[in-house]
Amino acid sequence: MVEFSLLNPERRMLRAMQADKRAAWTLSDLLAACDWTDQVVAVGAGHGLENRGLVTVETTVVAEVVLDASGQDAVDHGLLEARLWSWMQSEDEPTMKGLQSAFERHEAGPGVGLLKQLGVTIEQGRLVATDSIRIDSTLAARTDFLAMLPCELTDEVRPMVEAFKGRKGFIAVLERTDRSWSITEEGRSVTGEALVETTVVTDITPELLQGDAWRNAEFRAFDVTLEASTPRTGRSHPMQALIERIRAVFLEMGFSELVDDYVQTAGWNMDALFIPQDHPAREMQDTFYLDEPASLSLDDGMMSHWKAVHEHGGDTGSRGWGGTFSKDIAQRGLLRTHTTVNTIQYLAEHPTEACRMFSVDRVFRKEAIDRTHLPEFHQIEGIIMEEGANLQMLVTTLKTFYAKMGYPEVRVRPAYFPYTEPSLEIEVRWRGKWLELGGAGIFRPEVTEPLGITAPVLAWGMGLERLAMLVLGLDDIRQLYISDLEWLRNQPIL
Repeated sequence: MVEFSLLNPERRMLRAMQADKRAAWTLSDLLAACDWTDQVVAVGAGHGLENRGLVTVETTVVAEVVLDASGQDAVDHGLLEARLWSWMQSEDEPTMKGLQSAFERHEAGPGVGLLKQLGVTIEQGRLVATDSIRIDSTLAARTDFLAMLPCELTDEVRPMVEAFKGRKGFIAVLERTDRSWSITEEGRSVTGEALVETTVVTDITPELLQGDAWRNAEFRAFDVTLEASTPRTGRSHPMQALIERIRAVFLEMGFSELVDDYVQTAGWNMDALFIPQDHPAREMQDTFYLDEPASLSLDDGMMSHWKAVHEHGGDTGSRGWGGTFSKDIAQRGLLRTHTTVNTIQYLAEHPTEACRMFSVDRVFRKEAIDRTHLPEFHQIEGIIMEEGANLQMLVTTLKTFYAKMGYPEVRVRPAYFPYTEPSLEIEVRWRGKWLELGGAGIFRPEVTEPLGITAPVLAWGMGLERLAMLVLGLDDIRQLYISDLEWLRNQPIL
């Protein structure tokens, strides 16, 4: 005689199986014998008894063919090809023109293709069928097949399944798991006393211990040596975690965060940064210009400063870009193409106050989506404005930032950007290779002097997504925005 500490559902199931000599029990048998309506209870009880060796479980996976939305519509209203064929038979001389008049466009187009598959040909605009008997037989078989669903996927129905497989939304093949349970000799040896259902305590609460009821209670036993599944807990998306890490690094270095609007003017987005109005960055393929608002008003005095700088350099000592500066173009509304548009406005509002600012925010450019480009992405930017700021301070700050991010090997090389001089490209050592991660430089006098800024302004920026691909080891930027829960759970904590 073997005694077990069983849960009440397990006791009821084993008692029912002992009382009946059948070799195997189906799920419906157990539900009826145990007076259950919930399948989960039966399966859970069977699993517990199987773990103790009291029953055995046989599992069979069955493929089942079921109707999908379009298939159900065909059952209710008739197959499209069957309705077209019926129309053809009712016409003395069926023509393409008549078919297009009798059926909606979304049915007529696909319907002609279905008729051709049945053997209907088009001769000088007329629909001609040479084997009506075969067409009737094929349509009857298709109709009968849909009417009999759901059914198991057998060799007999497989040809019809293949015929409908290419038609979107007609049928679906689902897998169903069937289980049957059989009692073992050890299960039959369990005594009736051990199968009496009782109140089982699963949680020890203060209320229970304050009385005497626990003295005669039956407590559920737990095997603490069994492996337990790791609980799924909430966590930050890798992109958000990386943003928080970058924020923490900047704050450690004494920077303050800047957050501002997405909608800006071409004046602040480009003119203020000494980007000429005929620059390729102004073209529609790079910038999302707005219909509403199509234009935003700007201070006329500021636009006059930009006009002078662009046309002949103003008082900066530059020769400018020449040509004619348009105030209408400067006031066009757009979605910002970089976060520098907000940085430059902050500097314009605080031209004499030394500052160290950063931003990690969204920008927009009309890019074709591929493994390395998105039309909406994030930009990381930092600036330092103070007396005595120089190129060596900029390089040292960049190396400190990347070292804190986990990339101690950093190098810079000369580059060109419209609004900085000198300009640098930043590269980090990763897996034995040098990878470019961003640009940096010192704002040109054409940018700072019209704003009343006299101190040097150091600036740098990079794409957050590119850094995320580096940190997470990705080769496709789109993976960052796919809701793949398994991939997200397996990402390291940043």
